Amino acid sequence: MRIVLVEDNFILGSSLKKALEKHAYGVDWFRDAETALEALRDNAYDTVILDVNLPKASGFDVVRELRQSGNQVPIVMLTALDSVRDRVTGLDEGADDYLSKPFDLDELLARVRALLRRRQGRNETVIRCADVEIDPAAMVARRNGVQLHIPAKEFHLLRLLMERSGRYVTKSDIEYALYDTDVSVESNTIEVTVYNLRKKLGTDFIRSIRGVGYMVER
Repeated sequence: MRIVLVEDNFILGSSLKKALEKHAYGVDWFRDAETALEALRDNAYDTVILDVNLPKASGFDVVRELRQSGNQVPIVMLTALDSVRDRVTGLDEGADDYLSKPFDLDELLARVRALLRRRQGRNETVIRCADVEIDPAAMVARRNGVQLHIPAKEFHLLRLLMERSGRYVTKSDIEYALYDTDVSVESNTIEVTVYNLRKKLGTDFIRSIRGVGYMVER
C-alpha cells in the first residue's frame, strides 16, 4: 500500500515516515502542497495523510483541488488547529477523516486501515482464502483457526496477495505497493519474504511462475 505524507515539519514528517514504513507501507513524503499535488496527479496512491498548515497553500487547498479533479483518494487531515470550524472545513472540502495534533500513532494507523478497507469496498474485516484468514485491521493471521506469528512486512505481502486472490501479482507491483520508491530493494527480498510465508502457510498456498509473479488461489 502506498501513502502520500504531506507534512512540512521535518521532525514530525521524518518520524511518521519511519513509523509507517516499519508497518510495511510505502511512503512518499512531501513538505509542500505543490509538490504533493504534482505527485498525486502523476501516480496512484492508496491514502493521503495531509497536514493543514503547509507552505504556499493549505491542506484545505490540496483537498479541494483533488476532489474537483475527480481524485477520490482517501485523505486523513492532521492539524494543530483544534477548532470545530477547522474540522468541519476539512470534511466539507472532501477529507475522509481528521486528527488533531498531538495524536497517537496507533490511532492514525487504525484510521488509515479503516479508510483502506472502505475504499476496497469491504464491510467485513476478515479476508479468507483456503484455510487461511487475515484480519487487516488487527494485523492477525490464522491458519485452520490457529493464530500465526507473522512480521509486518510478511503480513502486508500476504494481505496484498489475498486481496488480489486468483490473479498473479508481479514483483514490480509488490515493490511499488510495499516499498518506498527512494529505497533500494534487494533483488531477493521478495523471494525471501515469500519463502518465510510458505513455511508458515504451506508450500502450495502461494503459487509462483518465474517472470510472471505470485498468486494466492481464491
